Amino acid sequence: MFKIIEVFNHKGGVSKTTTTFNLAWKLTEFNKKVLVVDGDPQCNLSELFMGDSFESYYDNTDTKDQNIKDAVSDAYNGRPYPIKKIKCPMHINNENLYLLPGHMDLSEYEASLSLSMNSNGAITTLQNLPGAIYELIKLCCEEYGIDYVFIDMNPGLTAMNEMFFTYCDDFIVPTNPDPFSVMALKTLSKTLPRWKQWSENTKQIFSDTSYPLPDSSMMFLGEIIQRFSMRMGKPSHSYEGKIDDIKKCIDTDFIPVMEKNEMLNPIIASNRRNHCLGEIPDFQSLIQRANEAMVPVYALSAKQMKAQGYVYENMEKSRQRFNTMFNDIANLIIEATNEASVG
Repeated sequence: MFKIIEVFNHKGGVSKTTTTFNLAWKLTEFNKKVLVVDGDPQCNLSELFMGDSFESYYDNTDTKDQNIKDAVSDAYNGRPYPIKKIKCPMHINNENLYLLPGHMDLSEYEASLSLSMNSNGAITTLQNLPGAIYELIKLCCEEYGIDYVFIDMNPGLTAMNEMFFTYCDDFIVPTNPDPFSVMALKTLSKTLPRWKQWSENTKQIFSDTSYPLPDSSMMFLGEIIQRFSMRMGKPSHSYEGKIDDIKKCIDTDFIPVMEKNEMLNPIIASNRRNHCLGEIPDFQSLIQRANEAMVPVYALSAKQMKAQGYVYENMEKSRQRFNTMFNDIANLIIEATNEASVG
């Protein structure tokens, strides 16, 4: 059975999409088949995945309706047709990585979804909406033998994000060292338990629909702190204090709330005193090369880095450090989701 993991923070600018892509790719290096789901109308994940073919995908007659919005349109428009799997694009450089493409008009479903989620099943025509996209994900996972699903969500506390959150088995909170990340964590500590409670209270109500809600656990795996500069092998002085503030907020405010609401992954909780999965500095010049090559920074080849001599040596050292960081996080994810590590 596939596991759903979400990298979510309603705060923007925390490299949510890039981290989702990087973690998904890294798990394929552990012989896992991974589906990334673009649930953000901005479609940044779809563009990152498809590169130069992004625009043509939505123009081509054969593929323009193979996306998350069109695939569930019958359910959202009240038509009596079952949801069917779509042909998910496989990454051009990774045969174990698949995409459920996004759509810029996905937010059109927000109003009807919100009405459905707040009506407690009283409006019959809307009962299938909360579980419709999960049904699509499930069908695609069955088609491609998927082990892990990563869902990229928009940066907001929307009905669509609440729905996606109720699908997840585990979630990771990406942060960057600024005062707003601490504020965001405090907001999430109030919002996420409420979203879980809604799911627990309404699963039975939606159990007899065509697309019931999944029996998901919604467990916190940990935070990732990223997008900061380094000096002498450690975070620059201006970031050190803010990184400490995030860790303190996680330990003193966030974790107790997650424990109280049974939202703390038990394996992570028992084996790690520090819930920070990784501290990932700026990718600097590597990110441009990675985007051009349509791969994560740690997967860049020497040719793709387009550098020589001293510049190449420094870039290669950075690439290796990032590779180690994401290897460590991937091992933790596999361990915490009860999968056997293979590397």
